Amino acid sequence: MAILADFHLHSEHSTDSQAPIADMIQAAVNKGLKSICFTEHMDKGFPGCEKYPAPAFEVNVDSYLYDLLTKKKQFEKDIEVYFGLEMGLQESAFRDNAIIAKSHEFDFIIGSIHLVDGKDPYDPDFFKEVTGKPAVTNYFKTTLANIKKFQNFDILGHMDYIARKLPEGEDFFKPSDYSDLLDEILTFLIENEKGIELNTSPLVKGFKNPNPHIDILKRYKELGGDRITVGSDAHKPENVGAKFDVAEEILKSLGYKYYCVYSNRIANYQKLV
Repeated sequence: MAILADFHLHSEHSTDSQAPIADMIQAAVNKGLKSICFTEHMDKGFPGCEKYPAPAFEVNVDSYLYDLLTKKKQFEKDIEVYFGLEMGLQESAFRDNAIIAKSHEFDFIIGSIHLVDGKDPYDPDFFKEVTGKPAVTNYFKTTLANIKKFQNFDILGHMDYIARKLPEGEDFFKPSDYSDLLDEILTFLIENEKGIELNTSPLVKGFKNPNPHIDILKRYKELGGDRITVGSDAHKPENVGAKFDVAEEILKSLGYKYYCVYSNRIANYQKLV
């Protein structure tokens, strides 16, 4: 397997994980990975719910960093461990995000759109008022607006995140239905030296496509994009590096020659072939 870096991982420092950092690292070592990056949730202004009361998804960065540095030292002979965040992008959080991004020497920051009009597609109420193509269009319009206003991130995470929860099912989502919006998003990212990730989490859950859809990965390359990270979005050890063989097949089939590993916010290209 050519992909040896998992750059989207969550531990117990994220609200929705109970996995110790050491267990996640050991799982990566057992799978033969050479580097990983923890990207704990920092989603300022995320609304609380019964399962995750507010303030949810706001990592204590100092505590997280202390734990990570301790375990990084413990495993230094076996694997490179990097320090990252998954930062929720919404306008009300931009000022906080800017401060947080500059507060520590992060290796990598994923920018993710988890909320549209204050609601997460994982919330059962999300699709009550707007569903189908209008809901997806609104998601991508929100994405475009947010990345134009806030750019202190390295790659856009799971950029068709909404596709995971569409009531109409996976096959309803066709990127060609939103080609103009998607082209504008991808072109903006490329022009501003931002990348996208291939997130394998949907494949683990039985979906046909990763996030984003294969057609979006193809279009990104057609437009000249080449900054792509691969992440499992694992919240427990058994999912670290999951479906990376499939990710490799997808990228090679689309003509990608490299994937990226980030250190000190700088993209380092790794050969796929």
